[in-house]
Amino acid sequence: MSVKKDRIESVIKREIAMAITTQLNDPALKFASVTDVEVSDDLSFATVFVSFIREEDKEKGIEVLVKSKGFLRTIISKSIKTRRVPVILIKLDESSEKGSKIDDILNKIKED
Repeated sequence: MSVKKDRIESVIKREIAMAITTQLNDPALKFASVTDVEVSDDLSFATVFVSFIREEDKEKGIEVLVKSKGFLRTIISKSIKTRRVPVILIKLDESSEKGSKIDDILNKIKED
């Protein structure tokens, strides 16, 4: 990975997290957090992984974030100085759920 790509990923993560908490006033985003950002090698796409604490907020929260992609891209454009601002792709981060399933399986094996 390049230093520029890492820097852009961290700026995008920080700016989107701040926008979710301060500018997007939707109850479904109250317990949302940006867990990771992956930028493509040509810096044209940024995949933002978001997790939710409450299960019932996931679907509505992702829907709100997808609808506000243009707004989020505008915020990012003010923070990074590149020729093109990456297109934002929003994905649900399910790594914590998968981790807890693995823990449950391991605990079940340990008990047997």
